[in-house]
Amino acid sequence: MHLDNEKLSIVKASAPVLKEHSTAIGKRFYELLFTRVPELRNVFNQTNQERGLQQEALVYAVYAAGENIDRLENVEQLVERIAEKHVSLGIKPEQYPVVGEVLIQAVRDVLGSAATDDIIAAWQAAYDYIADLFIKLEQEKYQDTAGKTGGWHGFREFIVDEKIQETSDVVSFCLKPKDGAPIADYKAGQYVTLKADIANEPYTHMRQYSLSGPSGKDYYKIGVKREKVMNSIRMV
Repeated sequence: MHLDNEKLSIVKASAPVLKEHSTAIGKRFYELLFTRVPELRNVFNQTNQERGLQQEALVYAVYAAGENIDRLENVEQLVERIAEKHVSLGIKPEQYPVVGEVLIQAVRDVLGSAATDDIIAAWQAAYDYIADLFIKLEQEKYQDTAGKTGGWHGFREFIVDEKIQETSDVVSFCLKPKDGAPIADYKAGQYVTLKADIANEPYTHMRQYSLSGPSGKDYYKIGVKREKVMNSIRMV
């Protein structure tokens, strides 16, 4: 996918405007998204939603990508981090179009007449370009994870094999796969995503926890501040 020079110039010139209105655009985006696709509430961190962190992160990423649209290597770490987060949550290629539509509508709603047809067309093209990049990168990550010895695709059920009270407010959990099959080794800094269905909560909660302890065991070890219902996990 290619962006012509005219659209590149428009996106780079208008990126600061999106940044200026980032809070309003982020808020409007999630209002529209959860109205149109309410099941996506099961993917996003609702606590971060309430605190406004998700909204800020969204538009910062959009602004950074737009400002560097012709040299995305400048935001390589951001792109990599977002792709890993998407893989950890199980984001699918078919979800990108609706997210793009909602994002463009949020920009229209917030900027009003300032969102000219040329600006909208340029940002739509930029979104399609960036979405294509993410889809390809994430598919590579899915395949790499599933192709590892002991790796898997999607969520996998684990059981709590051991619970260790580390301090008065920190508990470690040793998690073993329910199927008894091998699990993949991991590198320092990797984490797992826990999917929890909590009583009286309307939506599934997903949280990431860093892996602790040595790799190469028949369990994964994480530390948490309070006990949660653990159903299954996804490795990244």
